[in-house]
Amino acid sequence: MARQRRNNNRNKKNNRRNNNKGNKNSFTPRLEKVTEIYYTEGITVNELSDKINHSPSEIIKMLFMMNKMVTINTSLDDETVELICMDYDIECTKKEAKEIDSLEDEEEDDASTLEERPPIVTIMGHVDHGKTTLLDTIRKTKVVDGEFGGITQHIGAYQVLVKGKKVTFLDTPGHEAFTAMRIRGASVTDITIIVVAADDGVMPQTKEAVDHAKAAGCPIIVAVNKMDKPGANPDRVMSEMSDLGLMPEAWGGDTIYVQCSALSGEGVQEILENVLILAEVSELKTNPNRLAVGTVIEAKLDKGRGPVSTILVQKGTLKKGDAIVVGSCFGRVRKMTNDDGIEIKEAAPSTPVEIIGLNAVPEAGDNFRVYESEKEARQVSERRARVKIEHDRKSTSAMSLEDLASQIEQGDIQEIPVIVKADVQGTAEAVSASLSKIEVDGVKVNVIRSQAGAVTESDVLLASASNAVVYGFNVRPSANVRKKAEEENVDIRLHNIIYKAVEEMELAMKGMLAPVYEEVVIGQAEVRQTYKVSKIGTIAGCMITDGKVVKECGVRLIRNGIVVYTGKLKSLKRFQNDVKEVASGFDCGITIENYNDLKEQDILEFYQDQQVEVK
Repeated sequence: MARQRRNNNRNKKNNRRNNNKGNKNSFTPRLEKVTEIYYTEGITVNELSDKINHSPSEIIKMLFMMNKMVTINTSLDDETVELICMDYDIECTKKEAKEIDSLEDEEEDDASTLEERPPIVTIMGHVDHGKTTLLDTIRKTKVVDGEFGGITQHIGAYQVLVKGKKVTFLDTPGHEAFTAMRIRGASVTDITIIVVAADDGVMPQTKEAVDHAKAAGCPIIVAVNKMDKPGANPDRVMSEMSDLGLMPEAWGGDTIYVQCSALSGEGVQEILENVLILAEVSELKTNPNRLAVGTVIEAKLDKGRGPVSTILVQKGTLKKGDAIVVGSCFGRVRKMTNDDGIEIKEAAPSTPVEIIGLNAVPEAGDNFRVYESEKEARQVSERRARVKIEHDRKSTSAMSLEDLASQIEQGDIQEIPVIVKADVQGTAEAVSASLSKIEVDGVKVNVIRSQAGAVTESDVLLASASNAVVYGFNVRPSANVRKKAEEENVDIRLHNIIYKAVEEMELAMKGMLAPVYEEVVIGQAEVRQTYKVSKIGTIAGCMITDGKVVKECGVRLIRNGIVVYTGKLKSLKRFQNDVKEVASGFDCGITIENYNDLKEQDILEFYQDQQVEVK
């Protein structure tokens, strides 16, 4: 009996072993050998494993042996991708993802596909000057009654019919605390209506509205409101607005002025007729039969519905169920409602709609684009999210005078935008004139705002939107303003002597000219031994005989007193470790970029380009 039980157990073990072998063979996939791949910036371990047909665990193990700790979601740099592909004998080529992942619309639509679209009109102006009441009259609704204290707290986007034609209106808040929202409103508009109360005249936020409208480069209509009030003085408004560069047509200028009363409706029809005329002159056309692109007007997190975004369709037609990328968020349009709260299935160009279905809350001002599939939308948004994280980590102030130098050198900036604030208007004008007169070849100062008063948050936000430097004379920003400047990376320069500010700006502008470099030899080395490695090239074992060698410096290969090759140092090592520099008397391993014909007794001369001070 005992022998029989032993035989049965042995047979069971053999059967299990055979079954396991069979299972292993039946479930092992046959992966196709990959010889070439294309990848984009920030590819993750998981994405690379899919491309090269090897498991993520293999890649993680390989990188672990190279002292690199990664997970499947870690983004890999170009060098690491090349090393991994080299190990599997796969040729890899990097493709730029900027064009692929850009949400900016750069497509040129065929002229035959273009159709007329409604104009997008932004109503701007000082708080309590009657912007929302004017829109209320146009819509024949009671929007104002629903606003806290009669002051607009968010951007309202509405579409109305004017003489049978649709017009989209954006109502932006006029209170100083909402300057950032006015910036967003002015960035998508075709026509701007600036409302000025006839009994109050031009106020600080009126000037800001003019600044933003000019920056947007769109036609401006000035609505002189509250004409039914006893103290109405339209001539004063026209005079003050002329000082801001908006000369009335009646005075020989090109800006349309309309006297109106939002409460009684007087002059409102004339405003709408002028809107239609300007829209007709501008020939606003787009292609509605394509995937939609546009801009986020406002976004919030609703406890019941999740991320909710008010967006403006600018090109194409947005449809319910579309796969959409908004900034670095993505999703499907699960529900879409118009400005009357009615659920709709399609939104044509220039239509404002509220959508739900995104995986996160986007930022107001973000662009959006519709993609063919949710998979493509997800991939684009993930790549954009990674790029955004990296950018945020590396971001530094683009507004400081020190950092503007690199932007000028790259040709990004040909002028320095400046905002001037002073204790009195006379000082502000004097400072503006002095800064504008500075003459340095290739760079000029552009004063975009010059006002009396303290530096405010609205100044900081305008500086952030226009990459400007803020100059304050005999004024001090509050703690909140300083904090906001730090958050927005805006440079605030405080002075009380004009010539010192002028000197500072002049020095900064000289630093922004194309720098002059001269070559400086920093060291020399002798090649003592060479090693050929198939995947790397020729490694030169060198002794530093003079000076030092620095990582990524320039190098000349000298053989028998003749310069054979000039290039760049590719790698610098001592033993197995990468180092930044090696001093005289020490040995090291060196490889030269795109060059392998190294021989013993060759002399390597190392040099750097150093900037010469502009005099």
